[in-house]
Amino acid sequence: MSTSITDPHGDLLDDLCRDLRSNAGKWESVSHWPGESLKRCGDAGVFRWFVQKEQHGFGWSDREQIEGYLRLAEADLVTTFVITQYMGAIRRIAASENQYVAERWLDRLMNGELFATVGISHLTTSRRHLKDPVLKAVEDHEGYRLVGMSPWVTGGAHADLLVVGATLQDGRQVLVAVPGDSEGLRAQPGCELVALSASCTDQVFFDQVRVDRSMVLGGPTENVLSTGVGARPGGLQTSTLAVGLSMAAAKYLEGEAVARSDLAEPAATLRGEITSLRDRLLSASDGQMAVDASQIRAEANRLVLRSTQAALMAAKGAGFVQGHPAGRWCQQALFFLVWSCPQPISHAHLCELTNVTPSLDLG
Repeated sequence: MSTSITDPHGDLLDDLCRDLRSNAGKWESVSHWPGESLKRCGDAGVFRWFVQKEQHGFGWSDREQIEGYLRLAEADLVTTFVITQYMGAIRRIAASENQYVAERWLDRLMNGELFATVGISHLTTSRRHLKDPVLKAVEDHEGYRLVGMSPWVTGGAHADLLVVGATLQDGRQVLVAVPGDSEGLRAQPGCELVALSASCTDQVFFDQVRVDRSMVLGGPTENVLSTGVGARPGGLQTSTLAVGLSMAAAKYLEGEAVARSDLAEPAATLRGEITSLRDRLLSASDGQMAVDASQIRAEANRLVLRSTQAALMAAKGAGFVQGHPAGRWCQQALFFLVWSCPQPISHAHLCELTNVTPSLDLG
């Protein structure tokens, strides 16, 4: 593993990001799964950043993880988004008290030999309001049977293992690891989205899928996602990806400003805003300052929309041609308005867009 990236600084990460950036334009539709870039990341040790050293990871600090994600998102948002879901599965396996799953799967997942993803949105922001759970767990003498579907699963059709949450009849929840080839499991190939279609995010259906007790990662308990070290849904991660995409747009604007003096001031101002928010993210990640994650998310959303549109305006008509990165970044920026976006933030953005005074000030 001599070529592994063991810290977020230095030439190895630069080389990886250069490779990811060169391929970023390829990942356009559900038929363009970024397997090539994921393999490159696996070879570079990226998937070990997020696991402690005693489990053969690199044990990066929260700050170092943010730094790594910023660089990856700047280079290739599609691949980086897939990695966040991949790491969501890995972190929950690593954090579970169930050593059987970790011993059987974790090392191959960290090597990039196998791919895992998560199906937990229905326990958090997506469809949580529905009275009848979309994915049910029925307990039997061997473990559980899963019935229903998980609505938003990234790369489900490509997953060797899925970490999913399901709800029992009494309202308690379980978190389980399900092999992708399980009988009765049917993963859809991916929705064609406005952006990030190549993440192959779609529904996964479970028709009496059996899960042995040896594959239970958490529960049964109320709010199973709030238990365990790996339980960090939301937080600063999505904001980090938004700032990373803003960095890509700002770099493009700065490049254009070299030959166009009218862009110099806008480019410098935008860079200053991004640097300020990036520094706040890093300070918050290592506990140097108290932070309102919702406020940072709202600011990151605004920034990514403005910075990508600024890049498009600098690119002029060329940026509006399919395949130009500025146009792609503008589409990708819309992702942050809908993916894991808390309702108060969505409401605040909607009020801003319609010139209504919001009831909750998020900065």
